[in-house]
Amino acid sequence: MIKRFILGVFVFTTSTILAQRNSASPYSYFGIGESFEAVTVEQASMGGIGVAMKNNHHLNFTNPAANADLRAATYAIGGSLTFLTVKEANESQTGNSTSLRYISLGFPVGKKAGFSVGLQPFSSVGYSLIDKENTEDVTVFSGEGGANKIYASYGIYAYKGLSLGVEAGFVFGNIENNVFNKRADVVLATSHEESFNVRGGQFKLGTQYKTELKNKLQLFAGASFTLSSDLSVKGNEILYSVSDDDGKIKAELFNRPLNGNINVPLKSVYGFGIGKENKWYVGVNQQSQSALGSNSVFITDGQSHKYDDSSKFSIGGYYIPKINSISSYWDRVTYRAGLRFEDTGLLVKTTDNFEPVKDFGINVGLGLPLPRQLSNLNLGFEYGQRGTTNNNLIKENYFNVRLSLSLNSIKWFHKNKID
Repeated sequence: MIKRFILGVFVFTTSTILAQRNSASPYSYFGIGESFEAVTVEQASMGGIGVAMKNNHHLNFTNPAANADLRAATYAIGGSLTFLTVKEANESQTGNSTSLRYISLGFPVGKKAGFSVGLQPFSSVGYSLIDKENTEDVTVFSGEGGANKIYASYGIYAYKGLSLGVEAGFVFGNIENNVFNKRADVVLATSHEESFNVRGGQFKLGTQYKTELKNKLQLFAGASFTLSSDLSVKGNEILYSVSDDDGKIKAELFNRPLNGNINVPLKSVYGFGIGKENKWYVGVNQQSQSALGSNSVFITDGQSHKYDDSSKFSIGGYYIPKINSISSYWDRVTYRAGLRFEDTGLLVKTTDNFEPVKDFGINVGLGLPLPRQLSNLNLGFEYGQRGTTNNNLIKENYFNVRLSLSLNSIKWFHKNKID
């Protein structure tokens, strides 16, 4: 029964992820939108660490080598609610968005390997901006859509303590942008529409190593590499003249194709951690990536924005008071916390220069055991800041509430026997 339920939820949530709008951030205006880091709610609650972390009953999206440690079939689904405050020099606005962040299924393959498949958002566009030069001249920028990634990941132990992994993914989606412009003393307004598809493959390689120290301490190290790839971008650009009274299209001024590609450079993540099994863990991640490249002016126009190298540093961990406690439920709870410091690589044009967009997040979370063995409900909370109000730019203060369900079944692939 539980298998049929999980498979039914898997199909339903897959269609929901494909149809949803994941972002309300003004920064999703640039490029192909706000990018999503592939981490579980458990990882996000520890600042996004995980490249070195091993766990028998939780999925790990950062490093495919972690699949080798799976010892039970694991179904994971995660979502988030974001409360956003956007500040400019003299005013602020609020908004929120709700989204499913991933749906994945992993299971062991023999005693030394594991496999997982899933669907995750890759980027999201969701913005509406108004630029009023005076009381009558108005320009409205709006956009929606984004890209998703479907993936398959495999990890295997190659030697005692050393595991290797590989992941193959396919990125796909559609993005629509619109600029509505109305000028004083002009009878007709204009509507400039861009609609394009994003397609392309991605491959990730990973490795992890664990060794035993004194006093039951364990030392972990890991690395993952998302290889350089090209995403194709194909669509159309249309300019209409529009009636200012009723919004009806009066004429199509031009309609031309948009074709190009986005080069996503090699992304490397390194990390290490130390801890005691089922008791505590502390780890760090260091991520770096070269600047995004494109031959498409509607992705990187060089006038409103451009891209530079990006980097992220994360530190975090968890603590379990007593995992097998009978007298206290809260002693079996996993307590998580972490910090994240990020240079997004996006530079926004100011009056005199380009201003880098930086991001910072403080995270805490809980892993709540469910009545079924090994399964749990995970809660995560994050307060963060992105951008700056310097040079008439935008600063975001946000609060994320994350929720995930991790269902485990050791008997997933076992047939019942009748004597």
